[in-house]
Amino acid sequence: GWAGEGPGSSGKNRRVCHAAARLEMGSLWEEFNRLGTEMIVTKAGRRMFPTFQVKLSGLDPLADYVLLMDFVPLDDKRYRYAFHSSSWLAAGRADPAAPGRVHFHPDSPAKGAQWMRQIVSFDKLKLTNNLLDDNGHIILNSMHRYQPRFHVVLVDPRRDSERFAHQNFKSFSFPETQFMAVTAYQNHRVSPAVGWGYPPSLPRDPLTPLPPQITQLKIASNPFAKGFRDGEPEP
Repeated sequence: GWAGEGPGSSGKNRRVCHAAARLEMGSLWEEFNRLGTEMIVTKAGRRMFPTFQVKLSGLDPLADYVLLMDFVPLDDKRYRYAFHSSSWLAAGRADPAAPGRVHFHPDSPAKGAQWMRQIVSFDKLKLTNNLLDDNGHIILNSMHRYQPRFHVVLVDPRRDSERFAHQNFKSFSFPETQFMAVTAYQNHRVSPAVGWGYPPSLPRDPLTPLPPQITQLKIASNPFAKGFRDGEPEP
């Protein structure tokens, strides 16, 4: 569905107050969220999957807007994955916060009409755990939980526009996009909904390793992972 900002949207500039955003691939995000979404972070930077994509409405077609994302910690904890219970457990206080960064959509700034014409995709955004990263990637701590946030910022032509900065943006958060940052997928739970080809009524050979569930769902859903799929018919 479409999302508004929630609390604090009063007093906004009329060119942003009616902005609304709909998360694309919502059912896929929800499927990952039910399992517990994990996003890989690497030193070189890794793209998100699912990709964060939104459809916008309610912008002024003739006004200019900048679109950007940031990522905020969901809590003050560090986690570890308990394989015997297939669950995440708090493992102490969070590491010191990584340097806060934002990712500007590369088409920014652009007219509201352009942003609303097509799906806005943040497919260039990369996540890293390298605190010294100089490529502009989003820096996250592994084994910490994050909430992506999406921001629509009006380019205010007034000379004293900084006075109105708090009125000129609107923010959106989609709870189903929360994730755990990891350096390797952890989730090994078995789910008939995702399926490994083992009917629930039949015992599985305990010597046959189970692929991590998150990995399997990403391979099944990601168009760039086609080479990893087993039994995929040739086009």
